[in-house]
Amino acid sequence: MSPTTPGRATVRKTAKLYIGGAFPRSESGHSYVVTDSKGNFVANASKASRKDARDAVQAARKAFGGWSARTAYNRGQVVYRIAEIMEDRRPQLVEAVRQAEGLNAKQADQVVDEAVDRVVWYAGWADKITQVEGSANPVAGPYFNLSSPEPTGVVAVVAPQRSSLLGLVSVIAPVIVTGNTAVVLASEERPLPAVLLGEVMATSDVPGGVVNLLTGPWRDTAPWLAGHMDVNALDLTGVAGDPEAAIAYEQAAAENLKRVLRAPAVEPDWLGDQGTERMTRFLETKTVWHPIGL
Repeated sequence: MSPTTPGRATVRKTAKLYIGGAFPRSESGHSYVVTDSKGNFVANASKASRKDARDAVQAARKAFGGWSARTAYNRGQVVYRIAEIMEDRRPQLVEAVRQAEGLNAKQADQVVDEAVDRVVWYAGWADKITQVEGSANPVAGPYFNLSSPEPTGVVAVVAPQRSSLLGLVSVIAPVIVTGNTAVVLASEERPLPAVLLGEVMATSDVPGGVVNLLTGPWRDTAPWLAGHMDVNALDLTGVAGDPEAAIAYEQAAAENLKRVLRAPAVEPDWLGDQGTERMTRFLETKTVWHPIGL
């Protein structure tokens, strides 16, 4: 029976969370309506609770050891594989971006092009960032003194609210390519590209727990993640334009000295040069001293 058979019931889909490599419904059992740019119903999306956020942090922490221990070259291969699967899922991604951002088909296709290219660009940095940020330091004494960057741990990310796909991959890729794991709060009003990205992650080589995606009102879970003692860093990009919330989250993050990428005044131009800041912000520098001749 074809999908267009008269009288056939449409298979309704509730967009689920992506935690630990699985697709659970929200622990709360709550969902919310997602509409397109014209206000038309598109889908129901799971409304993440604090319990869901806690589960996501636990999954990210569990995945961190194995992911950070991989070679940089291998992480680059895995992130590149994300781009390959995005190409395979292109029609769905284009349609999701078109609905979410009110673009025509050509514009949405260009956004997907940029998003795929952005993932490839970051994949290429995996085995190069250490060469750029590391150093051999001159010291007064018979020692080698070497500094190299290492991942900081679990990073909580408030994703961009307007750029539902290009902005999303632009905040996720630099976190994971450097060996961190991520808990990502997707765009509240435009979550469906993030849901599809979760399906991309699940069908690529990304280990479960490396990326965890939560949908729903970010103000319900972001304050809790900002103060969570097992979250090591915080990206507040999606809090752009809300300085009061940004300050409150920074204060909560200070309780355990999280690294914080502060909220911009306005959402960035994702088509511009990304630079290396989003990678280096979530790296720690380890310095090793070793006697010469031993």
